[in-house]
Amino acid sequence: MNAIDLLAARALQISAEGHFDAESDLAVPSPCISVCRMSPDRSHCEGCFRSLDEIRIWSGADAHQRRGIWQQLLNRASIALPMEKDPS
Repeated sequence: MNAIDLLAARALQISAEGHFDAESDLAVPSPCISVCRMSPDRSHCEGCFRSLDEIRIWSGADAHQRRGIWQQLLNRASIALPMEKDPS
């Protein structure tokens, strides 16, 4: 499994648990998959696809900011944001 597959699986799990729901009070988990290596151009981590600035602000970010970072890194990795399950 490569880093993109691991990140996609993590996003799917986090989405299924409701962490991407804007109305959720749950803490938004880190996208880190323990593949901590910067891309050759140093634009992002090759594991979680966060930029250095996104990694730096993560610990102080609120849930809204963390969901935004998730959206940006998923876009960077060309991974579609998992859709919330329809409760009906």
